[in-house]
Amino acid sequence: MSTMNISLPDYLKSFVDEQVAGRGYGTSSEYIRELIRRDQDRLNLRRLLLDGAASAQAEPADADYFAGLRQRVGGRQPK
Repeated sequence: MSTMNISLPDYLKSFVDEQVAGRGYGTSSEYIRELIRRDQDRLNLRRLLLDGAASAQAEPADADYFAGLRQRVGGRQPK
């Protein structure tokens, strides 16, 4: 694992320390890693949403669509 040193103003370091103590993180590094993972997830979700918005319009997801989906998930082919 690589090491990265960061500099924070006192008020941000205090905030990180409070989060570590109050939210069950073992170290400030664990807290920062969790923030980075959440940001990666947010960026991935944004990309997926933008890809979906740019894609061709599909058929409406009505009651019949969901009934067929439930049948396929249940291992039965839709009628």
